[in-house]
Amino acid sequence: MTGRTARGVLVALVSVLWLVPTWLVVVNAFTPAKEYTGSPRWWFSSPGLFANIRTAFESADVGRGLLNTLIYAVIGGAVAVTIAALASFAVTVMPVRRPGLWFWLIFIGTVLPLQTFLSPLFSGYATTDLYDTQYGMLLVYVALTIPFAFFVNRNFMLTVPREISEAAQLDGVNWLSMFLRIHLPLARNALLAAFIFQFTWIWNDLLFGITLSLSPNVRPVTATLADLNGNYATVGPPVVLAGALIASVPTVVLFFVFQRFFVNSLRLTA
Repeated sequence: MTGRTARGVLVALVSVLWLVPTWLVVVNAFTPAKEYTGSPRWWFSSPGLFANIRTAFESADVGRGLLNTLIYAVIGGAVAVTIAALASFAVTVMPVRRPGLWFWLIFIGTVLPLQTFLSPLFSGYATTDLYDTQYGMLLVYVALTIPFAFFVNRNFMLTVPREISEAAQLDGVNWLSMFLRIHLPLARNALLAAFIFQFTWIWNDLLFGITLSLSPNVRPVTATLADLNGNYATVGPPVVLAGALIASVPTVVLFFVFQRFFVNSLRLTA
């Protein structure tokens, strides 16, 4: 009982420490910009959250950044998961040669540091006129999120009994029908879990947002918030924090609504 109590107290302390930065963000986002003295506040005072949000939206067009990111996260995540599902089916079910080699060729995209892609991507985008375009941003987000989605879906499809595909082949079902009618419905939970992970990653990306985009109608919300903290630094930290608070709401809501699928995906990748 003593050991269990000590573990409970330790978990509670770690949880409180983990929540301290979130508490400071929320409290200071509610602080009116004119009342901010430069030192972080620990308790709520005057309610200035909505005024700070309005300033963020008017100064740096945070609303447009949210819309851009929503487009990238939804379309990019959906396309990446679809391609990953097709690749997973080909590697685990279809009789391809050297499936292990194909797995590592695709999965190695998650091993390399993202910074290694910046220079060639920037040069290639500048040459092909993809720089500062929504198509270019979608393309890089799809390419970067395929490997992990492939990893999740492949691990799930490995658990599907081979007798199912063998019975379908005996009935004369072709590969495409087998994928659409059998394996795709079975992998629904894994696909949704992979989509949620990829949606969250794209939504939180800053590195490629500030490297491959420049215009407000192209930049994702994280790059817009970086501009708010740089080019519009006179608005004050409470305005930046209020914008960041609004930008974080979709991913937080998504996590709590679909947290069961996060747990399932962790089991699949274990």
